[in-house]
Amino acid sequence: MISDALVEPPLAAAEPGSRYQFLRHGYFCKDPDSTADHPVYNRTVSLKDSWAREQQRAPR
Repeated sequence: MISDALVEPPLAAAEPGSRYQFLRHGYFCKDPDSTADHPVYNRTVSLKDSWAREQQRAPR
């Protein structure tokens, strides 16, 4: 849970069920319990993180 995140104003005003991609984190859906003062987004799909795997393969 990220409680101090900032979103653009159009995202705060989005309808429940709207889906968005948050850069480098995944796809999220606006929660029906979300309010204008306290927007809530639930992650539906994580993005694949290949960077950590590439770093392990890199010669040191």
